[in-house]
Amino acid sequence: MSKANNSKTWIKGHVKDPFVIQAQKDGYRSRAAYKLIEIDKKYKIIKSGISAVDLGAAPGGWSQVLSKKIGLKGKALGVDLLEVSPIKGIDFIQGDFMQDKILEEMVVRLENKAVDLVISDMAPNISGIKMVDQQKAIYLNELAFDFASKHLKQNGHFLVKSFVGRDFEEFVKNLRACFKKVYKIKPDSSRSRSAEIFLLGYEFCCS
Repeated sequence: MSKANNSKTWIKGHVKDPFVIQAQKDGYRSRAAYKLIEIDKKYKIIKSGISAVDLGAAPGGWSQVLSKKIGLKGKALGVDLLEVSPIKGIDFIQGDFMQDKILEEMVVRLENKAVDLVISDMAPNISGIKMVDQQKAIYLNELAFDFASKHLKQNGHFLVKSFVGRDFEEFVKNLRACFKKVYKIKPDSSRSRSAEIFLLGYEFCCS
């Protein structure tokens, strides 16, 4: 099948996707919002009044969920290379969170305080070469984990999108060294054909 036909097939399926339709009805910017909603419903990682960081926040679906759940007393910071349209209660920074300048700005906006939750829905630009794409994804996972390990409160939580493949189990092993529990999650709202899986580091316990 040609790339053009593949693209048409994807678009046709996307338009009919029940979570895409529901997102439009509920006002979410992406169907990804339901993945976070589903995970939170089971594991209760988002609570009123907590502080949180959303890495790779664009287009803002996960940040919308945070905004609704943490309330006015909570504090949330979203970061992405792309511009994100404003969301009530969410502070956004456009830039690379691994650059010192951006990281310093994040720390300032967080008032130099540790946070309760770090979430990351980041994914690499897809090349179509499975091994290469998976390694890029693990690299992003590692960057997000490095940030979380430096900025999470004790007993805080870390949620990250990953892809099974080379180095995946090694990454899981590293998470287990710093969290009391690590869960591998495939939400119902994640497309069955997608290789994505979510890892939840539950209750941070590294010193």
